[in-house]
Amino acid sequence: MRLTFAEGLGVIGKAAVPALCQALRTHDNVTVRRAAAKTLTLIAEPAAIPDLLEALLNDADPVVQGSVVGAMAATGEDAVEALIGVLASSESSTMHLGLASWGLAFVGAQAPAALRCAARSTHTEVRTAAIAALGEQIQSLDDKEARGLVVEALDDSAALVRAEAATLLGKLHDPIWATPLLKPLLSDGSAQVRKNAALSLMKLRAVEAIPTLESAADVEENPEVSPVLRLSIKQLRQHQLEGDDG
Repeated sequence: MRLTFAEGLGVIGKAAVPALCQALRTHDNVTVRRAAAKTLTLIAEPAAIPDLLEALLNDADPVVQGSVVGAMAATGEDAVEALIGVLASSESSTMHLGLASWGLAFVGAQAPAALRCAARSTHTEVRTAAIAALGEQIQSLDDKEARGLVVEALDDSAALVRAEAATLLGKLHDPIWATPLLKPLLSDGSAQVRKNAALSLMKLRAVEAIPTLESAADVEENPEVSPVLRLSIKQLRQHQLEGDDG
């Protein structure tokens, strides 16, 4: 029944937005607030972004928080500034940061200029989220500047950004480009970066990286990274054997 009414309000569109925003901000019943947020997702009206942002930051219900970020992301480029503001705020909780990062990634290639700008932000969380969101832009638009930003991110002063860039390289299905960039990261000062680089090389089936992985495994002392390096070597050797058999 609630879904039927939500779809009906979605058909009404912009005219329903003020009432939905009021319900989202003030209604005591959490089910109503959840339904209001989900209906605003169907309408995708940028004018609702301030109310959606307020709900994200102040509503105690995690379902409402997730739904309002979905509604924000549905508006596309219009939501980018608000999402970046959440990421840049020192008052944002871990939940807020995670949801805002997801929202930015969902917007993806709809806001190429805004994402490129965010990738050069002075805030680590913003740069990290922007790099994670560049994948669709690179794949869908073959954005050369976005590729350059990923390469820059591999030398970022923040390990979080370098680790995110390493993960992204493994998702782009371009081993010829990515493998030479990933191999040096196996000796990065951050354990998470080394781990992500090894996983990405494994995902890319980069058998030419086996010697570098073996050298890294010989000197790796971190108990969380060492098994990942050896797993990558094992998987890549298997791929190599399968290739030789073929």
